[in-house]
Amino acid sequence: MNKSVSVKVYHGYGHKHNLVAYGHVFQSKAKTKQVYSDNIFVNIRYLLRLFRLKPYPHARVRLKFYSQTVYSNTAYDGFFKFEWKAEGDVVAGWHGVKVEALDENNDVLASNEGLVYVPHVTQYAFISDIDDTVMISHSATIGRRLRELFIKNPRTRKTFPEAQLHYKMLSLSHTNAQQPNPFFYVSSSEWNLYDYLLETFRFNRLPEGAFLLNQIKQLKDLIKTGKTGHEGKLMRVMRIIDAFPNQKFVFFGDNSQRDPVIYATIAKKYPEKITAIYIRNIRKSKEAETKKLLGEVKAEYQIETCLFNDSQEAMVHSNQIGLIAELPVPAERKSK
Repeated sequence: MNKSVSVKVYHGYGHKHNLVAYGHVFQSKAKTKQVYSDNIFVNIRYLLRLFRLKPYPHARVRLKFYSQTVYSNTAYDGFFKFEWKAEGDVVAGWHGVKVEALDENNDVLASNEGLVYVPHVTQYAFISDIDDTVMISHSATIGRRLRELFIKNPRTRKTFPEAQLHYKMLSLSHTNAQQPNPFFYVSSSEWNLYDYLLETFRFNRLPEGAFLLNQIKQLKDLIKTGKTGHEGKLMRVMRIIDAFPNQKFVFFGDNSQRDPVIYATIAKKYPEKITAIYIRNIRKSKEAETKKLLGEVKAEYQIETCLFNDSQEAMVHSNQIGLIAELPVPAERKSK
């Protein structure tokens, strides 16, 4: 083992005939240990560490999945992707994988373990953006976005009221807790923030799922975090749809950046695969434009659409189209 090399494995996904696992190899230990502090300087130091990384380009990597072994190579930024077909049946649930970085003699430089999510064959699957769809991020304003990142830690970041409740109900739409609908969180945020986002979602009890993020950034590019890679986001969503031919998809996004256009483009390509598109109305200046685009999607492809200001509106819509059976009792009524 080489103590200066490290492997990072992210949640993968798939089914027997198409399994996918992602990760990075770094030339130094990735210092991503979670820090939960109210001290702004501690939070700033933690965030800077997430972007102070030295990728290991063109490294040979080996994945072990039960009795199978698959090889690949990292890209110029240390990123690796494995795609393989399982030799035997793979039951629904989380499955362990081990990824090893190898030297030119096939000796192991470093290794780490990860998980691959195989969803149950349910009626629906959900693809959700993260920033300003689930988590308050102020993505449209770089100064406010960086302020959220710098002064808060993963457990003090705020999610939108009732977003967790809505997603929990959708995870059980036409199924049960033993066979939940799968969630995929696709974002323009970088892989640097993977641990940060994973902890935020778990702390806020959002449905467990696979994250698909944007190309890793260096410290000098921190100011551009979350502002690029929208074309890549389009491709990541389409790959998920292609990987799961048996499910109907529901999209969640917001109109602070490019989600409406991305989802409309995908609706044009896969009209029969999309049940509904939900867009959180973050930028009032884009409300009319977003409403027009969603109206066109609904009229042309018979896909349900909802432009909503808060999650309660979205839940009402989900109830109306049969995604959730009944609405939760408002808090003020519970207290009476």
